[in-house]
Amino acid sequence: MQLPSTLAIGSVSLDGRAFLAPMSGVTDHVMRRIAKRFGASLVISEMVASDDFVQGSEESRLRAEGGGIDQHVVQIAGCDPQWMGEAARLAEASGAAIVDINMGCPAKRVTGGYAGSALMRDLDHAARLIEATVAAVNIPVTVKMRLGWDENSLNAPELARRAEALGVKLVTIHGRTRCQFYKGQADWAAIRRVKDAVSIPVIANGDCHDLSDAKAMVSASGADGVMIGRSALGKPWLVGQIARGLADGFEMQAPDRGLRRDAAIEHYEGLLAAMGIETGVRHARKHLAAYATDAGALDEEQPTEWRQELVTTSRPARVIELLSTLYSFEPQRSA
Repeated sequence: MQLPSTLAIGSVSLDGRAFLAPMSGVTDHVMRRIAKRFGASLVISEMVASDDFVQGSEESRLRAEGGGIDQHVVQIAGCDPQWMGEAARLAEASGAAIVDINMGCPAKRVTGGYAGSALMRDLDHAARLIEATVAAVNIPVTVKMRLGWDENSLNAPELARRAEALGVKLVTIHGRTRCQFYKGQADWAAIRRVKDAVSIPVIANGDCHDLSDAKAMVSASGADGVMIGRSALGKPWLVGQIARGLADGFEMQAPDRGLRRDAAIEHYEGLLAAMGIETGVRHARKHLAAYATDAGALDEEQPTEWRQELVTTSRPARVIELLSTLYSFEPQRSA
């Protein structure tokens, strides 16, 4: 299966149809910059609380950062139309090409504040937030949602219809309900009901690990593209591989080990520069663990204590030394 190599989101034209998902605590702006350079069609910021962003929160500013990223997207969340509109305006003024509205986050701290996927329980209020956001900016607005709150309220097609009528230019559907969180298997076929309900592009999300999954997602859902989340942790080049594979029809090889090492070190050093040493070291650990897994794929020769030290040491020079060493091993392949 091949898809056209370009996709339009309102006035924004993309080269490719594989997106990096917004993931809180994961898709920092350094990871997004690297993923975009490796060919990701679009990258979306971590979720930004609209009120915190407008009131000048430094954490929110860092989450929305788009320096060095072409056509970056800021995802905002909230439950107050005024804050959502103001946050959208601020994102546009800061250089965002697109604003995305989070109506899919299942976390209790988000839904407890009647934001994220909780909005799928009140489509009238969801529509007011969309209307305020669209009216506030001149750039395209998109919405990310789930299939519904639970299996008894699979209302994503209706929310998508309302969003399109209010001016939204694309919707992304995670193929689970909020009550599923991340359990079970994403229902790609259920996304087709959303695709059939609207004329704007629909992106399928959930359990996409490789090009084979991406092709199966598109086939089952009829979606116009795919969004890759957790599988890109430690592999920011994966989204670009899938984008090229969807366009060309065949599997693309991962970058060589030297380029992957350089990307891992760039990511680590970028986090330290952006967050400071103390915070950056803590934030980087989940990424380092994932890079260690990538570096050690199919290789039993790498000492496990090196990998353990990589995610526990607070000495940046030692981290860089360990990353270089881990990626210097060639995986042992069976004959």
